[in-house]
Amino acid sequence: MKPNRCGSWRSPIDAQLVTRGSKGYGELRARGDALFWTESRPEEAGRSTLVKRVAHSIRELTPFPFNPRSRVHEYGGGSYCVADDHVYFVNFADQNVYEVPASVDPGRETPRRVTPGDATERFADLAWDGRALLAVRERHDEDRPEPVNDLVRIAISDGSVATLHAGHDFYAAPRPSGDGRIAFLAWDHPNMPFDGCQLLVAEDDGNGLLNPTIAAGGANESIVQPEWNGQRLLFASDVDGYWNLYAYDGSGVYAVLPDAAEYAGPAWYFASTYYVPVGANHLVARRVEDGKPSLVLVDLEQGLASPLDDESSSYLDIVRTPRGIAYIAGFAEGPKQIVELRLDSRSRAAIAQPDAPPVAPGSIAVPEALTFPAKAGDSHAFFYPPTSRDHHVPAGELPPLLVTTHGGPTGNAWSDLDWRVQYYTSRGWAVADVNYGGSTGFGRAYRERLDGAWGVTDVDDCVACVHHLVARGLVDPARVAIKGGSAGGYTTLAALAFTNVFRAGASHYGVGDLRALAADTHKFESRYLDTLLGSSEALDERSPINHVDKLNCPVIFFQGAEDRVVPPNQAESMRDALAAKGIPVAYVLFEGEGHGFRRAENVRRAIEAEYAFFARVFGFEPADDLPVVDIDNLPGSG
Repeated sequence: MKPNRCGSWRSPIDAQLVTRGSKGYGELRARGDALFWTESRPEEAGRSTLVKRVAHSIRELTPFPFNPRSRVHEYGGGSYCVADDHVYFVNFADQNVYEVPASVDPGRETPRRVTPGDATERFADLAWDGRALLAVRERHDEDRPEPVNDLVRIAISDGSVATLHAGHDFYAAPRPSGDGRIAFLAWDHPNMPFDGCQLLVAEDDGNGLLNPTIAAGGANESIVQPEWNGQRLLFASDVDGYWNLYAYDGSGVYAVLPDAAEYAGPAWYFASTYYVPVGANHLVARRVEDGKPSLVLVDLEQGLASPLDDESSSYLDIVRTPRGIAYIAGFAEGPKQIVELRLDSRSRAAIAQPDAPPVAPGSIAVPEALTFPAKAGDSHAFFYPPTSRDHHVPAGELPPLLVTTHGGPTGNAWSDLDWRVQYYTSRGWAVADVNYGGSTGFGRAYRERLDGAWGVTDVDDCVACVHHLVARGLVDPARVAIKGGSAGGYTTLAALAFTNVFRAGASHYGVGDLRALAADTHKFESRYLDTLLGSSEALDERSPINHVDKLNCPVIFFQGAEDRVVPPNQAESMRDALAAKGIPVAYVLFEGEGHGFRRAENVRRAIEAEYAFFARVFGFEPADDLPVVDIDNLPGSG
């Protein structure tokens, strides 16, 4: 065994550090001088908690075991809202709405339950209209073929729920104007919200909605983040090929700023904010051009955008503060932070950040943005080279390559610091995170490259990325692995089944049987495959489970037992088929986990088991002391 062989370097980044350093922030909100956000707690059984910051003091508002997290669409979002001196949130365990005083001291008061239902009645996208809560509701009734979604108002006094609008398959973004109007989004099967939806505006007389009018949108126009700014309703629309800023007022709809760049993203979660008004005629927005984000100040009257900041690798949940704006910022060489940017001085200060992991300088791989030729046109990726302060790639050796495929598939990869990536690069691997055709951040035409071509274009782009890196002499073509989660897990399995480029794979809650997925998955994505595949025949033609005869390399599967998006039978059917064929295969099932792993012990187990699996397959001895992974059909395993 060669000493210091690429892939087996000793690293300061272990699975415990990855878990501890990956603290997540979400759902940033502001009210007056206070900021609120949700914070993930992997060490507390994977729950999230609600945090408030005011005057440099940070307090937790939701004591254990309360977990602010909605299950509408299974992905949730908009799990809480701030109203005067109270905060209302959806508790994950029972999906009821609870009330907690915004000024509560930790441990002093238990949240009060507002709604009297159970987990079959779920709420999301909470908004306060001055006297009651507005929300999206999802009801699960055994007598109906699929859940029913509607727009509702919840009375705080008794928790009664009144329907405001119904009849569409999906709703989102109920936003009160403050002068008796409500804007909201609606769409119907087979669309996803990023395919097409409608923006409606209605009068609200306190009892219901009157005269709903379609302001914008349609079957082939996606609307994101309606936001009132006085009498003017702002929103993002991709009607001209990019999610650009538009406005609706008494004169109709007009473009604020035509631009070959994206000012919003796909609505997988409720209530994400990509821009915020900062005055009658200005707003601050995230602008993404060719996958590269920046912050800009937009003049609504002049239709001009001025640069504010481009030092972060991502920007999310932008909110207004008395001094400027705050947002969740990603960085290529440091963990995510909640940042406040003063608009007068353009100075930036960290509001919250995880404890700095003990990683020495020179141990973090900095990504290179790649553009490379592929069958459908130029494609994109971030390339991370092997990086260590203590080790170097030996002369005459090329590092192994791990290709990662993001979920969605209508999603994207950012260049934010990802400790899971650094876990590999610090051990001597190269990593390529591919923004294959279908990814966001490059306009609608790039997104639509995947229409009717899922399992083709995404796979072609991953293969083209490998060829590009091999041609540059950066990676070892004999040691190439691929991994992905959810839709990325499908791309991983399709790449293994339909190409011979990859020598091993790891599927995290991925899809192996498209026809079974179409029958089993949740309502939100139940018709997603119509667009992605284009025909019923493709359900079988592009299902890896039907092409196990072509899949000849080892695969490890990771699965949550409670996953409702990609049920466990997906991984288990693939595992059984590969095992029967004699292919080395491993399966790790996590009880109590859903679509994605939240508990610290499970996150650590998945990281270590995946790496140990690849080490066995590629024949090197890890420097780490890793748990044993049982691999069927691999001599000496277990």
